[in-house]
Amino acid sequence: MLDLEVVPERSLGNEQWELTLGMPLAQAVAILQKYCRIIKNVQVLYSEQAPLSHDLILNLTQDGIKLLFDAFNQRLKVIEVYDLTKVKLKYCGVHFNSQAIAPTIEQIDQSFGATHPGVYNSAEQLFHLNFRGLSFSFQLDSWTEAPKYEPNFAHGLASLQIPHGATVKRMYIYNGNSLQDTRAPGMPLSCFQGNVYAESVDVLRDGTGPSGLRLRLLAAGCGPGVLADAKMRVFERSVYFGDSCQDVLSTLGSPHKVFYKSEDKMKIHSPSPHKQVPSKCNDYFFNYFTLGVDILFDANTHKVKKFVLHTNYPGHYNFNIYHRCEFKIPLTIKRESADCQTETCTTYSKWDNIQDLLGHPVEKPVVLHRSSSPNNTNPFGSTFCFGLQRMIFEVMQNNHIASVTLYGPPKPSAHMRTAELP
Repeated sequence: MLDLEVVPERSLGNEQWELTLGMPLAQAVAILQKYCRIIKNVQVLYSEQAPLSHDLILNLTQDGIKLLFDAFNQRLKVIEVYDLTKVKLKYCGVHFNSQAIAPTIEQIDQSFGATHPGVYNSAEQLFHLNFRGLSFSFQLDSWTEAPKYEPNFAHGLASLQIPHGATVKRMYIYNGNSLQDTRAPGMPLSCFQGNVYAESVDVLRDGTGPSGLRLRLLAAGCGPGVLADAKMRVFERSVYFGDSCQDVLSTLGSPHKVFYKSEDKMKIHSPSPHKQVPSKCNDYFFNYFTLGVDILFDANTHKVKKFVLHTNYPGHYNFNIYHRCEFKIPLTIKRESADCQTETCTTYSKWDNIQDLLGHPVEKPVVLHRSSSPNNTNPFGSTFCFGLQRMIFEVMQNNHIASVTLYGPPKPSAHMRTAELP
C-alpha cells in the first residue's frame, strides 16, 4: 500500500517520487513506468472521437488514484483519490488516513484545521468540504437525516455542518479555491530537469511556402552561486531551411536523440523512383522530444531540409514520445472576389476545416500503417497523409492532425545551376 504525503495546491508523493500539479503528462508516465513494480494496473482514459472535450486521465486502479490532465496543454490539473482504503495519506508528516486511522470529519478537522461550512450536492448526495487547493467529499446516502441537508431546508450555516462520524469518500488536490474552476498551473521549475520546452512554435513563410520556425522557449535558469534562486527564462530562437547542423545546435542545443533514416519509404511516390540512385550515406533527424519537433538534415550537405511538428494526440502511434507542439501555421487562401488572405492552422485545427480553406487535395491520400518489426500490428489504426502547399498533414481517423511535415524550397535543377555560373 502506498504511503503518500498530501501537499494542498501542489502535489501527492513520497520521498522517492512526487506527482506535481502542472507536471507534463510524459513525466508522470515516466514515474509510473519507473516504479511499475509498486504502482501496477494503470489505465489511460481518453475520448477517441473528441480528445479535446474530456480530460486525459491516468487511473491507478490498484491504488485508487486518478490523475486528470488538461486535454489541451496536457499538464496535470487535478489529483483525485477516489478509494481511500487502498492508500495511506498524511499531511505535514502525520497520518490522517491509514488502516488504523479512519478519515472521519473529526480527523480531517484535527489534521487540517477549521474551514468554511460544507457544501451539499443533492444530486450526488455528497458533502464537499473545501480548503484552498484541497477538497474532501463525504457520503450521505446511508443517513436517514440526509433530507434535512437539502438547500430548501438549510436555514443558516448550522444546517450545513457535516454529521459526526462521516468518513471521506473522495479527496481532490487542485490549484486555486474552486475545483470546478481550476486549471492546470504553469509547469513548476522542479519539472524542467534541465530540459527546454516550447511554449509556442510559429511557422515562418515566404512567397512560396514555409521558410522556417520561430520558437518561444521556456527554461529554468539560475544565476551564479549554489544557493541562487531558479527562475523561469523565456527566449525566442529561429531556425530556417538551409541552416547547417552547427547552426541548429547553437540555436536549439543538443537534440535528445539523433535518428538515421535507414530507408525512404515514401520514395515510391516520387516522379521517377526507379531512377533514383541509392545514397551511400543516410539523412538524419534531430529529435527534440520536449519541443515536439523533428529536424531532418540532408546527408550530403548537412543542411535542414524538413521539419516535423507533432501534436501528441492520444490514440496515435507516437503518443507520449513527443510533448505537444503548440504550432501556428499561416495558410495562404486564394479567394475569387478578393486578394490572397491568410488563415491560421493550429495544433487543434481539424482536417475538414483546413480542406475548406485550402481546397481538397488533387491526389488521394497516402495511407500510413506504422507497423513495427517486433509488433506487426498498430492498435490505433492507420493515418492518412495529404500534401498541400509544401506541407504534409498526417490526419487521424477522428479528423485531428497527428503531425505536420514542412518541406524546404525545391532544389534548383542542374540546368539552372549551370546557367548561373559565370
